[in-house]
Amino acid sequence: MIFNFKKSTVKAVKLSYKYKVQSLPFLNFQRYSYVNVYMKWKKDSYFDSIEHIHESIQLKPIIALKNCIVRDPNGCIPISTVSKRGLELDVPMKVARFLRQYPSIFEEFTGPKYNLPWFRLTPEAAEIDKDEKRVYEECRVELKARLKKMILMTRENVLPLKIIQGMQWYLGLPNDFLQYPEQNLDESFKFVEMEDGLKGLTLDSGEKIYSAMEKNAMKRGLYTGGPMEAIEFPLYPSKGLRLRTKIENWLHEFQKLPYISPYDDIPSFDRNSDIVEKRLVGVLHELLSLFVEHSAERKKLFCLKKYFGLPQKVHKAFERHPHMFYLSFRNKTCTVILKEAYRSNSAIEKHPLLRVRKKYIKLMKESEVILRNRRVKNRFYNCNAELDLDSNNLNERGHDMTSCSLEQVM
Repeated sequence: MIFNFKKSTVKAVKLSYKYKVQSLPFLNFQRYSYVNVYMKWKKDSYFDSIEHIHESIQLKPIIALKNCIVRDPNGCIPISTVSKRGLELDVPMKVARFLRQYPSIFEEFTGPKYNLPWFRLTPEAAEIDKDEKRVYEECRVELKARLKKMILMTRENVLPLKIIQGMQWYLGLPNDFLQYPEQNLDESFKFVEMEDGLKGLTLDSGEKIYSAMEKNAMKRGLYTGGPMEAIEFPLYPSKGLRLRTKIENWLHEFQKLPYISPYDDIPSFDRNSDIVEKRLVGVLHELLSLFVEHSAERKKLFCLKKYFGLPQKVHKAFERHPHMFYLSFRNKTCTVILKEAYRSNSAIEKHPLLRVRKKYIKLMKESEVILRNRRVKNRFYNCNAELDLDSNNLNERGHDMTSCSLEQVM
């Protein structure tokens, strides 16, 4: 079942799933499945309107610039400090222009040297920054646990440092997390040399890790922790999204397949089998459950394919399971959203940093009001200036006409 998003149409695709498990004769596997799909991508306004997901792209460079200001001993920086670091900080335009777009966060003033523009945090932004630091301090163990889980999902329990740095925003780790290993990491983490000269972070953990799916199934009494038990994924159909009978039948059988934990080695099944597909979906579900917004840009997940053992066309899994994942095309990018995190109050644990990011986004929105009021104020001043100018011109003309009339009388 494949959905190709091109002008909201989908070509018919035929898929066959064949696999045979000799070692588990007691399992009733579906031997053959044939699905012929004609479906359009269905827009869901609910997921397209989740503010903290879609504003996250804009918030990331704001936080990066905020951190540059906070790290300065004086709590303020000249524009020259960051003007040439736009690409590094993911700023989509000239840095000075970007800073001026958010007057509720960044306060501009003339510096002591060379009359350069300087920037500091507004009192409101400085207060949220303190709250953010408190969360990092109080939730240090939880944030470290999320990084552990991500590393333990890889094939060899190791990830390159550059990959971890690229995923820090999604995991909710501070930018300088890896710069202070003694403070942020424990003895179970080790730095290693990887192929291609890359430096990586590996983890030696003998403890059993349970995924979010397994924990929730245990709470409901539907899972005992044994191997090859079936766990059904929670499904959340979008309004107006209808599946054909063949697809519904396939999905029903798919749900009955054994659930293989993302933290366990995958058995030697056919890579094109449904059971491997179910493990892939389980990996993606667990990965998104670790993230702050329980979502991520789809293209950012592609860098994980090699280390997580994901198939080349991993993006098809999101399209084949629209009841679990939603693909949003706002902000000229494709964002994958885990539906369960927004349709169930207790199923997916909320990230401790989410509350802080929502505060930043609320402050971002106040910038729009400030800039709008400035524009209105400037128009008012310009109108008054024009009226004063016209009034002065009329007075001058009246004075000239009076002078002319006096001369004629004389």
